[in-house]
Amino acid sequence: MKLVTYRLGLCDRAGLLLIEPSAPESDGGTVLDIAATHQLARRSAAPLQLPQLPATVLELLDAWELTYPELLRLQEWASARVALLAEAGCAFPANAVQLQAPLPNPRSVRDGYAFRQHVEAARRSRGLPMIPEFDQFPVFYFSNHHAVTGPGPVVVQPLHLERLDFELECAIVLGRMGRNIPAHAADRFIAGFMIMNDWSARELQAQEMKLNLGPAKGKDFATSFGPWLVTPEELADVTTPSEVGNRYALRMRAFVNGEQLSDANLAEMSWTFAQIIERASYGVWLRPGEVIGSGTCGTGCLLELNGTGAFPTPRWLRPGDVVELAIERLGTLRNVIVLEDPASAPSE
Repeated sequence: MKLVTYRLGLCDRAGLLLIEPSAPESDGGTVLDIAATHQLARRSAAPLQLPQLPATVLELLDAWELTYPELLRLQEWASARVALLAEAGCAFPANAVQLQAPLPNPRSVRDGYAFRQHVEAARRSRGLPMIPEFDQFPVFYFSNHHAVTGPGPVVVQPLHLERLDFELECAIVLGRMGRNIPAHAADRFIAGFMIMNDWSARELQAQEMKLNLGPAKGKDFATSFGPWLVTPEELADVTTPSEVGNRYALRMRAFVNGEQLSDANLAEMSWTFAQIIERASYGVWLRPGEVIGSGTCGTGCLLELNGTGAFPTPRWLRPGDVVELAIERLGTLRNVIVLEDPASAPSE
């Protein structure tokens, strides 16, 4: 099941994305408005159990143990009635609506550091040895959950363009509340998976990290999610269980202006999402609607690639650059870098 948030007028609403397996990638599929489709289905005596479903993804996550099975029932009923739902104003071509971040208002955003190759290469690029503590416990930092964007423009300031970088990641969204969650049980708390671009202003980041606190302003201006939130049952055939949590064999690629720069696999995470959940929940309640990123995959950013055979001369992002992050089964997140016009900046 694929959940989206789409904009209808001035409102952001939760949708189910239906994509025919044989449809070309350019088709985009069909977005079903969840709340409206559910009401129509109930009037049509569909085999549903809840009186209604909420209109936002965050509200769906707040009651995930009830809404998730209801969404599966709704999807099965609606898949055979797309034309009827379109006539009723409940279904829209995905290419005709404006997709937002699947969860535009997460309760928090933590970002992990789970790929050894990225950590080694990023430290090597700064002339630093690999840090042995990487193998002792998974680590994460908090980012700005009020600076979330979806597909489309990413607006930056001039200082952000001083070594602006993308970061190719996968993120999970939690659908259950828990505290002191052991890794062997943690995958049950994952409601879904989505692509994450952890944009980085490397010059700002380098300056503040000298103070041994952060990252802060080098990261908090934008984090992009999208285009869909994919629930775990869709990944069952690429999931490998273990005592420390599931691993997922999903190819990860990044493109800038159509040129492929990155190629990795989510299964290469040195720490599993379950292990990160275990660490994050130690002595702390985790709640539905919180997001946890994987950290950048190997080859998943310019910091890692610069100075190698690929880019002997350092390369960074500029206004107008189009960045596309693609993860198998999770879609393609497409963003364009836009320098904010000072005349359009908000003022008091």
